[in-house]
Amino acid sequence: MATDSTAAQAPAARAKADNMIAIASGKGGVGKTWFSITLAHCLARAGGKALLFDGDLGLANLDIQLGLTPKHDLGSVIAGRLTLNQAITRFQEGEFDIIAGRSGSGGMINISASRMKMLSNDLRILAADYDTVLMDLGAGVDRTVQQLTNGAGSVIVVITDEPTSLTDAYAFIKVMQTESPGLKFQVVANAVNSTREGERTYNTLLKACEGFLKISPPLLGVIRRDSKVPGAIRSQTSLMTRYPNTEAATDVENIAKKLV
Repeated sequence: MATDSTAAQAPAARAKADNMIAIASGKGGVGKTWFSITLAHCLARAGGKALLFDGDLGLANLDIQLGLTPKHDLGSVIAGRLTLNQAITRFQEGEFDIIAGRSGSGGMINISASRMKMLSNDLRILAADYDTVLMDLGAGVDRTVQQLTNGAGSVIVVITDEPTSLTDAYAFIKVMQTESPGLKFQVVANAVNSTREGERTYNTLLKACEGFLKISPPLLGVIRRDSKVPGAIRSQTSLMTRYPNTEAATDVENIAKKLV
């Protein structure tokens, strides 16, 4: 018979899904959603079955960046009108699935704790049908971000060379390290002028994590600044469709290869 302490730990142990990757930043405006879309596309191109989940419940914009008008979204799921798998939309160009949030509606940020728990559990069950599930989280470290992150097998923290990006990324890692000890963090330096600059940016964050948190999250990859990226975003098209041979596309492909 399990002891009380064992029973208390068991649900937390079962709550993780190794193939679920949370993509976080701490700060908005670092290219997290663009990166999530491009990474999902690269994983699909490599032959994997991928799902991209819009976890920014306060300001969903995944469907906007892809130029999609989904028939269903998370709003209907949270309202209880649909199951999570019924809200899946196929992004045919990229050959991966998405679950869109409700664009322009901040109301879902006030989702109840019980409903949020049900959503997280349903997403972990759905993840069994995929090779990889990417969760594009909202900025900050609010309750919904924490709960979605807790269900992930690992976290990719996206940073830029802006000081506020680094301080907010460190704050996110610190909170989640306390909330979920042992959570695996990896870092991506985005929109930097060179690989060397990306490594310097990463090292600034690494020193803070090693000095104060006693952890050393590895560098997953560096994405060089690319003038084609804003064009792809403005055209509401995946970079891998519009400009698949650019430096940024190559850099994300290399990150996808590491994950595979």
